Amino acid sequence: MSARKVKVGLIGLGNIGKTHIRNIKSMEQIELVGVCDQVKEKADQFAAECGTTAYYEPADLFDRSGLEAVIIAVPHYSHPDLAIEAFARGLHVLCEKPLAVHVNEARRTIDAYNKAKESHPELVFGMMFQERTLPFYKRIKEFVDSGELGQLTRATWINTAWFRSQAYYDSGDWRATWAGEGGGILTNQCPHNLDFYQWVFGVPSKISGHAHIGKYHHIEVEDEVTAYFEHENGMIGHFMVTTAESPGVNRLEIVGENGRLVFENNKLRLFRNKVSMLKHLQETTQGFANVESEESELEVDTEVPTGHKVVTEKFIHRVATGEGELIAEGPEGIRSVTIANGIMLSSFTERPVEVPFDSDQYESILKQLISTSKFHKTASKEIEADITQSFSK
Repeated sequence: MSARKVKVGLIGLGNIGKTHIRNIKSMEQIELVGVCDQVKEKADQFAAECGTTAYYEPADLFDRSGLEAVIIAVPHYSHPDLAIEAFARGLHVLCEKPLAVHVNEARRTIDAYNKAKESHPELVFGMMFQERTLPFYKRIKEFVDSGELGQLTRATWINTAWFRSQAYYDSGDWRATWAGEGGGILTNQCPHNLDFYQWVFGVPSKISGHAHIGKYHHIEVEDEVTAYFEHENGMIGHFMVTTAESPGVNRLEIVGENGRLVFENNKLRLFRNKVSMLKHLQETTQGFANVESEESELEVDTEVPTGHKVVTEKFIHRVATGEGELIAEGPEGIRSVTIANGIMLSSFTERPVEVPFDSDQYESILKQLISTSKFHKTASKEIEADITQSFSK
């Protein structure tokens, strides 16, 4: 795919870091020049396994390994600082989600990238939004962009397929804490969903959020969220998520004047109106007559490569050749952070918020939550888990 091998370093060797290790091993265009984790035994183990060098501090990896690009796969709060350090050295960055925990840090990261590009115009910055590669999500994006639904009026996403047990939250001392993670389901599980929402519909202009803190789990962050969005084009949106529903559901309805598209159970059903609903409601002389519609199932090619590896390959190809599109450009990451922060700010203040909102106010609330936290984790407990089961919800 690429004309040469790219020298890559990986920071973070937890669950998602292991996924990157597997992918890197299978990619001939990558030379892994170092792995980094503050847990020395973990860094040593993976370095030996991959035939590379172990580092225990990111600065050492940056300055000693000879890397050209870095993959950042550490807990959320460290994403901005590590990305900024890399940009200052002219290093390419592929960052796990989310870009940052709050909008101000996301802006700081993007500003650092733009400044670094003045000296290194070829600098590549990508986000690991691998769900954009999923066949059904790509097909939805293509269909909406085609304009076949006409003027959009509503998008409703009920995504409760993120079930997590108390054992999951107890498995890491940073999980589900304001100080360690900066949020709950919106920060951990749903950045992909929020990214997909904005990718297809854009960032809402007004957000009303209702977030329940530790409603079903012994955690100090949100585990159930209901949000209502308003868009400048008149479309409304609903976003309902939780980590405490089993069996869960992933159902997305997109309604436009020309019909309704429904995604559920790996099927895309289209209810196509014979005439515009908006035209019909204005012109019909009948009080109760619905628009006639026809149901069909959209074909989706599922036999295509997906996931982290695809995102990484696109990133490496751009670094090596200066050509090709990324799955997601780094600066796009601020959009999902904006929606998540907007939902939480609305919930905290018990009022709708206009976008853009006061990001300083949100940061101040977050700092207060961190400083007053009374929840203290006990020693972390190992759990049996296949992290791949947490993808593609």
